[in-house]
Amino acid sequence: MAVETSERIELYGCMTPNVLKVMFMLGEVELAFRVNHVRIYRGENFADGFDGLHPFRKLPVLVDHDGPGGKPHRVFESGAILVYLAEKTGRLLGDDPIQRSGVMQWLMLQVSSVGPVFGHGTHFNRAAPEDSGYARRRFITQAIRLCELYDARLGEVRYLAGDDFSIADVATFPWLWRHPGMLGIDEADYPNLQRWVAEIGERPGLQRVHEAYRALVRVDRADLAAADPDLMDRFLGRGRWFRVE
Repeated sequence: MAVETSERIELYGCMTPNVLKVMFMLGEVELAFRVNHVRIYRGENFADGFDGLHPFRKLPVLVDHDGPGGKPHRVFESGAILVYLAEKTGRLLGDDPIQRSGVMQWLMLQVSSVGPVFGHGTHFNRAAPEDSGYARRRFITQAIRLCELYDARLGEVRYLAGDDFSIADVATFPWLWRHPGMLGIDEADYPNLQRWVAEIGERPGLQRVHEAYRALVRVDRADLAAADPDLMDRFLGRGRWFRVE
């Protein structure tokens, strides 16, 4: 199902799990939106003025032209965007303080641990110099610990925060969907996690945005294959862009 486009909500994004989590959320709560594709492998996030969207020039960024008080409102950082959309729609955040606390705890674990560990693990596994063995081992070890943790949790409950699907699941799915396999982790060792991934992958919100996200992936992969080496050094903070002696 195609996502209806609208000027009321704009999402600045590219092919990252953090962008997918926001698209998933928008699809789940059935808010129409328009994707503004920021082509990071062409350096568009380094353009003059982009820091007015995100001070650290990251994605995603959401602009809600029907924000609080009917005024435009900008939100950066994917976790903050999910909370904003949950509060805007009154969905997926829990019905009472105890439920909300549980949702927020599992959301914060994704933001503080799952994303950074699997992101750094993928970087050091694919893009780092050969002398980065310690970094590879460190992050893959932490990724395995997280898989063990989530498998144990999902052996106790249906969804991360309990009986109800929430933004904690929305946030975590894009990182545990394919990244364990990308790090060489045998996903068959985690049957409860596999059950959850399969179930979340069938969610209507994800199905609504799947093709729009795949369109970002196709373009970004082509841009990456043809990216300027100096731009990639700038993007990754290496080469002449190192900031240490």
